[in-house]
Amino acid sequence: MNALACRILQEGAAELGVAISDELLASFSLLANELQKWNRKINLTAITGDEEIALKHFVDSLALCRLVSGDDELLDLGSGGGFPVLPLALVFPDLTAVSVDAVEKKIIFQRHAARLLGCRRFEAVHARGEDLPRVLGRRFNRIVSRAFSDIPTFARMALPLLMPLGTIIAMKGKGGAEEADAARGPLAEMGLTVVRVAEYRLPFSGDARTLIEIGFY
Repeated sequence: MNALACRILQEGAAELGVAISDELLASFSLLANELQKWNRKINLTAITGDEEIALKHFVDSLALCRLVSGDDELLDLGSGGGFPVLPLALVFPDLTAVSVDAVEKKIIFQRHAARLLGCRRFEAVHARGEDLPRVLGRRFNRIVSRAFSDIPTFARMALPLLMPLGTIIAMKGKGGAEEADAARGPLAEMGLTVVRVAEYRLPFSGDARTLIEIGFY
């Protein structure tokens, strides 16, 4: 990453309460470089510039640090090129993180990146959502997704994989609070409720973002 992108990452993360050390910055730079290199051969993301990657992939992912800790067992559904799960695995090296996507080439990239970055408690799984209870055979206390699907569809997929005291976290953009309100009925039918709606602005760009936390009644 260039100098401006590094500043965006460090200052943007700091606004979200996350400190990025020089060592961690080097790891994020390596991830950005690998993402750009692989993206020239296979389509991983439409976000390709240094500054855009730093802000829209890295800083955006790190907003989850307010709801996730290094002690969690986390599942990222529909993780694409590895977001938010790879940035979280870098910031929380003890985090048990499983990443799932239905596109195999994206999972192959994530496995490569995780090996390169030394993410020792990271696993990337190529599977479709409906197959996950059988494929994974375990449950998680945090299940996250970033703009993966509508909230009821995401919750329905996550529910069989959720620990009794766990939470489902949907990362949304503008209009997230309204989407959460509209989902309350379908969620109630699953025995779930909206626990928290946190609206904020992405540093530097000011783009609207929403974290929607869902748990059992």
